[in-house]
This record gives sequence, structure tokens and C-alpha cells, in this order.
Amino acid sequence: MLVQEHVPLAEFTTFNVGGPARFFARAVAESDVLQALEFVASRHLPLFVLGGGSNLVVSDHGFSGLVLKIDLRGITSEAAGQNWIFEAGAGEDWDNFVSYTVDRNYAGLECLSGIPGTVGGTPVQNVGAYGQDVSQTVECVAAIEIASGRKRFFSNADCEFAYRTSVFNTSARDRYIVLAVRYLLRHNGAPTISYRDLAHFFAGRPAPSLLETRNAVREIRHSKAMLITPGEEDCRSAGSFFKNPIVDRPTADSVLQFAEQRGLSLTTYPAGGELVKLPAAWLVEQSGFAKGFTAGKVGISRRHSLAIVNRGGATASDIITLKNQIQRAVFDRFGIVLRPEPVFVGFENEV
Repeated sequence: MLVQEHVPLAEFTTFNVGGPARFFARAVAESDVLQALEFVASRHLPLFVLGGGSNLVVSDHGFSGLVLKIDLRGITSEAAGQNWIFEAGAGEDWDNFVSYTVDRNYAGLECLSGIPGTVGGTPVQNVGAYGQDVSQTVECVAAIEIASGRKRFFSNADCEFAYRTSVFNTSARDRYIVLAVRYLLRHNGAPTISYRDLAHFFAGRPAPSLLETRNAVREIRHSKAMLITPGEEDCRSAGSFFKNPIVDRPTADSVLQFAEQRGLSLTTYPAGGELVKLPAAWLVEQSGFAKGFTAGKVGISRRHSLAIVNRGGATASDIITLKNQIQRAVFDRFGIVLRPEPVFVGFENEV
């Protein structure tokens, strides 16, 4: 394992911001991960595990420890009754992996097309979009415990999946490094066309194939600047910056009343029991941050009001300032706290 020093991190993130890593290494094999753990333990250094950098904000000061870039690759498959299990290394590009399964006519991941990042990040965040999330298909996650170096296998239940969360970013946060993920997929299965945007896209058409569904998802994501496209300013972002808040019924009713009084359309979603999921994008827009909003070198995407973008030359501090302004405005108007989706690296205080 080669350890480099003072490596700029901005180029490893879709935001294109952030200072240098004091130490930097790539893991192309499980043994590299173990060497990295020995390296930080012997020097009493903090460790940050880097995947695709698509859900990340790195401090302008960088990171004082070792940044370990996970480049574990490889895809294998095996039969599992009427279904099929695909295993992918944590460093595999996620969208390429989705394409690999769709091209072979396996259903379960098609609506997750176009999401940037790597396979290893998907169970951590319980990545989801357009009516699917990985909790529906993850069969097993292989990971190394940082403290002991022991390898452990997590079943779907062990992962404790919930909306955009798992055991890996809650109770076991920073305790494990994902090595590989196994997904249970359906051969010749029908695509999932439950999300409103997809249903509208295919309205009046024959039942779409998995490939047609994948292409539609990518087209929709591109229309919202949520598909990483080199050269497009609105793509210098971390995607959706805020999670859709889940609130109690009285809070939801208050927001619905706000919309009704102003003749605005608002779609809410049941979230179990008396809980309701509200669209964060709508809350952001109604709090004064419309698509295309600009504040110096940062702003809101012209095509997606949930994406904070680097308009060119922005710093991490600029991004945090706009994030705080949006959160404060939404809370002042609706009494709702928006929770960020990205991971924040190298910040001394909570952000």
C-alpha cells in the first residue's frame, strides 16, 4: 500500500471543494485495508474512508489523518432459488454496476440508475430514488471492523435500514469499512414504475423494459441536473443536499394549510403510523430559495432546488454558509429542521 502526503481532496469530490489529506492511500485489496488500519493505529491518526466522493463536503482545511480511497473491484453472480445474487466490490462505480445487472435483465436496481458514487456507499446511506432503495435488495454486506480488523457479514436485518440510514451511519457510525455488497435480484422481473415522475414518463405507453426504465431514470435525473455530466455547472454538487423531513400529523397539516391558503400544490407521503414525509424541495422553495438562486460562488441548481451547487471557485465555507441560511429560513417559516444528506469531513464543529 502506497501512502502519499498532502494530497488535495477536491478532485475526489463532485462538489470540487476541500483541502488536502495529511496522508492518502488507495485500497485495491482487503490486505490494503488492514495495512491502513495498522498505519493509523501506530500513529494515532484519524481515518476517513472515501468512496465516490458524491455525497461529501470536505473542509477547506482538509483532513488531518489518513484518507483511504476504497478501490476494491470485481463483480460475481450466483443463483439463489428463483432469484440471483450479484456481489460487487465496494469500489465499483454504482451506475456501471446497475447497468451490468439491467443489461442481463435482472430487476431490482433499475430505478437507482444515474446515482453517482460507488457500491460501498449504497448500504451506508440506504440509497434510494424513484420508488426503490437498496434495502429492498441488499442480501449481505461484508465489512471490516476498524477497531479489531475482523471481517463481519451483515444480513439485511443486521443493516437496520430506515429512510436514508443504516447501522453504518447511525449506531455503528465510523466502526466499519464496507468491502463488498451482495444484492438479491429478480431475473426477468418487471421494472418498478411507482414513482410519479416515472409513471408520468411512461403514461400511455406499453409496459417498459428494464433498460427503458433505466434510460428514463437517467433522462429524468439529467433534466434535474442530478446526473453527473462533465462541464455542467449545476452538476458540481452533492446531489440532494437535504433529506425529505418526516414529521408528525399536526406539523404536516400546518404545512398543508400554508399551501392551501396560497393556492399552492403540495404532495405528501405516508411514512408509517401518524408520520408524514414532506418534500424538502418544496419547503426550500417556499422559504425563499428558488431554482437558480445565487449567493456569490454558490447557489441552488437551476433545475433542482435541493441541490446546492458550486458555481465556480467556491469554498466549503461558502457551501456551509448557504446550507445554514436555508435551514434557518425553513425552520423560521415552518418550524421544521432540515437534515443534510452529505457527510462532512474535517470540520471541527457540527455543521
